[in-house]
Amino acid sequence: MPRPPKWRRVEYLPPCAYFKPAGVPLRQLAEEHLAVEELEAIRLKDLEGLEQEECAARMQVSRPTFQRILTTARSKVARALVEGKAIRVEGGYFVLAGRHLICRVCGHEWDEARAVAPGERRHCPRCASPEVQHHAGHRRGRGWGREK
Repeated sequence: MPRPPKWRRVEYLPPCAYFKPAGVPLRQLAEEHLAVEELEAIRLKDLEGLEQEECAARMQVSRPTFQRILTTARSKVARALVEGKAIRVEGGYFVLAGRHLICRVCGHEWDEARAVAPGERRHCPRCASPEVQHHAGHRRGRGWGREK
């Protein structure tokens, strides 16, 4: 029996789930599936420019595991770009880190994937109160199946 996959720590969820070539309807395109943790690996290494050891520490995986995730992600993106495929970002085995919030006024809990700009305040989506704090819980994300 194979070992169950380890949950990867993710700090960012993309604002959209699809990227596709312009001018071609999505239904006519083949898709390349990119897991959320693969996008996180590309974001940390290529966008933030971090060293692999720091990236691995932030995702709470070993450096060789981070390298495998990054290599797989880069090859999927390259294949999609070269072959004109759509990229669908969803699923995987991840824990959304540090973004689970709770309103101290009404008790509403929610997950927020976007970072807050300096000086910007979070407000409860239910009662609009600014009395919001981080909650100790984590949201676990899981796709509709995993790639084999």
